Amino acid sequence: MIENQFTIPPSVAAEARSWPFEEARRLIQRLDRMEGGKEKTVVFETGYGPSGLPHIGTFGEVARTSMVRHAFQVLTGGARPTRLVCFSDDMDGFRKVPGNVPNQEMLAGYLDTPLTSVPDPFNEAGGAAAHPSFAHHNNARLRSFLDRFGFEYEFFSATEVYKSGRMDATLVRMLEVYDKVMDIILPTLGPERRATYSPFLPISPRTGKVLYVPMIERHPSKGTVVYVDPDTGEKVETSVTGGAVKCQWKADWALRWAALGVDYEMAGKDLIDSVTLSSKICRALDGVPPEGFNYELFLDDKGQKISKSKGNGLTIEDWLTYASPESLSLFMFQKPKTAKRLYFDVIPRAVDEYLTFLAKFPAEEAKARVENPVWHVHSGTPPAAELPISFALLLNLVSASNANDPTVLWGFIRRLAAEATPEKFPLLDQLVGYAIAYYDAFVKPKKTFRLPTDAERKALEALSEALAGAPAGASSEVLQNLVFEAGKSNGFAENLRQWFQAIYEVLLGESQGPRFGSFIELYGIEETRALIAKGLNGDLARAA
Repeated sequence: MIENQFTIPPSVAAEARSWPFEEARRLIQRLDRMEGGKEKTVVFETGYGPSGLPHIGTFGEVARTSMVRHAFQVLTGGARPTRLVCFSDDMDGFRKVPGNVPNQEMLAGYLDTPLTSVPDPFNEAGGAAAHPSFAHHNNARLRSFLDRFGFEYEFFSATEVYKSGRMDATLVRMLEVYDKVMDIILPTLGPERRATYSPFLPISPRTGKVLYVPMIERHPSKGTVVYVDPDTGEKVETSVTGGAVKCQWKADWALRWAALGVDYEMAGKDLIDSVTLSSKICRALDGVPPEGFNYELFLDDKGQKISKSKGNGLTIEDWLTYASPESLSLFMFQKPKTAKRLYFDVIPRAVDEYLTFLAKFPAEEAKARVENPVWHVHSGTPPAAELPISFALLLNLVSASNANDPTVLWGFIRRLAAEATPEKFPLLDQLVGYAIAYYDAFVKPKKTFRLPTDAERKALEALSEALAGAPAGASSEVLQNLVFEAGKSNGFAENLRQWFQAIYEVLLGESQGPRFGSFIELYGIEETRALIAKGLNGDLARAA
């Protein structure tokens, strides 16, 4: 597809009010206040904890941060170099066995072990896809998705960063300001945790586990700490550099910000207090906390927060099985400060909203284009796309025709666009595949047909007769008027909504459906009359 080449005039960018531009402006103001801020490479960061399979919330953070980064580049004319760092906290101790992975008993034996030392539960003996650890497996999975979406990013592994020495200078500084860090953290902890807390977590040279123990001695000049081995009672002196320790996560977050010079990082609403604490620690380390905002959380179909360990949210694979990557990016763009339920039922609407915004883009003025979500989804160059039908209509076409073969659906599509082919409409061809997959998984199992009431039967018979007299090639508007008239003339003049609900429940097995005139135009007049006949004589209800 040819992309819509579009350069934003500086005056338009300056007035853009979509949230990525607002965030980018705040970042520019931060950099302007910083000493050397106008010259530095601007670092955007996202964090990921690989203690469970990556879910869509992780993707959302990368997608949203990428949108802010792009808006920043537009506002600054590309004059300031930027980087996006995706940081995996894979040196963290393995605290809980996720419920959605295999080999649970095996994993339970590795609790408190750094995630890069926990065996991959998905490994098969000699398998080509084997990974060195659970963290490596999850990191690879995340990177695969990010690559598929075309994000420009650098992947950082905490294990590699700590062991490489990149954090060493800041870790020594953490040791030098140890008391300041403790004064920041301790008031936020309960008595029991306060007694054992330390920003440093030694990695036991004896067991390889992450130890949650207090430091009984500190030697900033040597860059070492001393703790008591909880199993042997022996004193152990260890360096704070070279990967011999890692930091507790709030201190670790501040450590990253200071060591990597992070300028922007967003976080979930549940981490507001953590952002505040980590910002204080970052300042104690002589760093400047990043700019960022707090987004609302994603919820499952029951209104519960999605969790990697519970596995109660959609995975990225789930979404991409039934819809396009772009529709997922749109879902992330819209209302980031509003809590949203993230489950399978939201997918069709997200697809159609994406297609609607995409269709509007070419005819819009520059000011409207830059506020159009697809401009952000596609980093300023959304593809040109001409689509004769909606995704929702495709789903209903699959439903009515029971067509699992894409070629059958293309036969229907050509009734609207005679020259349409998968080659000419690759986006539509993808939607055909998604519609079949989504219908089989989520629509078909829930379909419930019913017999019509006497009043509904009379109106459906009238509709069939009206369709018999419709001119060949009748437009969707003409057909929709016939549907309206059949209802109005047969007892539904005061409640057309009830009439359309009857059509959907009797003929499609659902309580809602497409604009029925458009459906008839696509499905065919004779095919629709045959469908009405099956609904009237009970064939549809019996088959269900």
